[in-house]
Amino acid sequence: MEQTPQIRIEFLGTGTSQGVPVVACECPVCQSENPKDNRLRSSLLVEVGGLKLLIDAGPDFRQQMLRVRQRRLDAILLTHEHTDHIFGLDDIRAFNWVQGHPTDIYAEKRVQLALKRVFDYVFEVNKYPGIPQMNLHLIENEPFHVQHVPVVPIRAFHHRLPVFGFRIGSVAYLTDINSIEPAEKEKLRELDVLVVNALRLEKHISHFNLKEALQLIDEVKPKKAFLTHISHLMGLHDEVEQLLPPNVHLAYDGLSVCV
Repeated sequence: MEQTPQIRIEFLGTGTSQGVPVVACECPVCQSENPKDNRLRSSLLVEVGGLKLLIDAGPDFRQQMLRVRQRRLDAILLTHEHTDHIFGLDDIRAFNWVQGHPTDIYAEKRVQLALKRVFDYVFEVNKYPGIPQMNLHLIENEPFHVQHVPVVPIRAFHHRLPVFGFRIGSVAYLTDINSIEPAEKEKLRELDVLVVNALRLEKHISHFNLKEALQLIDEVKPKKAFLTHISHLMGLHDEVEQLLPPNVHLAYDGLSVCV
């Protein structure tokens, strides 16, 4: 693993595709007044080597960027093409204007095809003025660089859909997964921080539940682990937090961690 400088991560969102509170839900979590129980769609901001990288840009992207007063964005890494991970990309137009160039977006071929379908107006020959500008970079299951920063993709599965997690230095991020092969788990050794999805207590067809996430954490043994992509069915943040091992925590929107 190549050496990388100090890394700062900030959880811009830690919720599922519906977020928390869920529309029209009256459960105790959705009615909670604890801000840690309010979760936008999952996204992570990574600051490393002078670069500001974003992992996934869902429907809450605009709100998240305004909340953290983001002024620059060097690249976006996409885990997969589901709505809650890409539907905020139209709002990169603000960064295009301020920075004066297209936004670099790293994604595998299938995800790029989805972007060209969903955001077809971005890729037309005769472009409408003011549309988002995307500079697509193809990634496969091989290490790559975002400028000078090395990134290791980690193949996992979201039910039957292949998705990517990413390792940057001693930090790894895995969301929307319910299985990962042994060879890919080896990429998760000697981590300072592992971020992994944990949807709820009960088993789910396409996401780790709490027990499965804790099993992966116990197997690869990061120094610290944070759970994300959390639904209202997990329970109240403060109550679930008390059940976790000392080195494992529920992430929450706005949490930042330095490595």
